[in-house]
Amino acid sequence: MPRSTQDRSEKLISKDGIRVDGRRLDELRPIKMEVGILDKADGSAYIEQGKNKIMVAVFGPREAHPKHVALTDRAVLRCRYHMAPFSTEERRSPAPSRRDMELSKVIREALEPAVISQLYPRTTIDVFAEILQSDGGTRCASITAASLALADAGIPMRDMVAACAVGKVEGEMVLDPCDAEDKNGEADLPVAIMPNLGLITLLQMDGKLSKEEFERGLNMAIKACMEIHGRQREALKNKYLEIERSIGEYGGGREE
Repeated sequence: MPRSTQDRSEKLISKDGIRVDGRRLDELRPIKMEVGILDKADGSAYIEQGKNKIMVAVFGPREAHPKHVALTDRAVLRCRYHMAPFSTEERRSPAPSRRDMELSKVIREALEPAVISQLYPRTTIDVFAEILQSDGGTRCASITAASLALADAGIPMRDMVAACAVGKVEGEMVLDPCDAEDKNGEADLPVAIMPNLGLITLLQMDGKLSKEEFERGLNMAIKACMEIHGRQREALKNKYLEIERSIGEYGGGREE
C-alpha cells in the first residue's frame, strides 16, 4: 500500500522496467556538485541531484555561543536542515517544521562519526542545509553536500560521508527514488556510509521489506554511495584545480 494517502492511477514502472523519470531500476539521478561557492562561509557546497537543489554552508570551529552549550572534550556539531518556502509545489511556512527538526538531527548523527571534533574543544561547528528545490531524497543529498562543505571548511575528518536511498515501488527495489516514487512507494531505505572506512553512519527504514529485499536494497545503496563518493572527490579536486589555474594566469607570484 502506498505510504501516501493520495490515489495514483499512473504506473511508476513500465513493463520494461523503466521508471516514471526514464531511469532504470538501479540508476542514480544526474548529480552535479560544487564546493566553495559562498564567500562568507568557512566552507560551502551545492548539490543538484535530479530536481533537488541544495545549498550547504559551514561555519566554525568557532567559540561556542551561548557558552553553556560548549563541551570540554570536543566541538559541538550543530545541523540545521530547512526547506525554503518555495522549494515545493505548494508554498511552505518559513518556520522550521517538525520534519525539518527531525532531519536536522538525522543529518547531524550521520556526520558526527566522520568529524574529528576532539581537536576543537569548547567550540561549535554549524552546518546549514537549505533546500532550494525538493524532489525526494533531500536528507541523503544534504548529507552528501554537508560532508563536502565540511571538507571545504578544512574540518579534519576521518572520511567523507556519502548517502543515498533505495525504495520499494510497485514491488521493485529502486535506487535513489524521486518525489513521486518516494510518496507512492511501499518502503524507503536511506543509507549513509564512510566509503574508505567501510562504516555505515545512517541506516533508516520506513515501510516493510523482506530480509532478501533489505539485503538487496542495502547493497544497492552502498554501491551508489561509492559512486557518489567519487563525485565528491572530483568536486573537491576541481576547486583546487581552478585555484591552480587562477594562480597560473596571474603568474603565480614567481620571480623571473
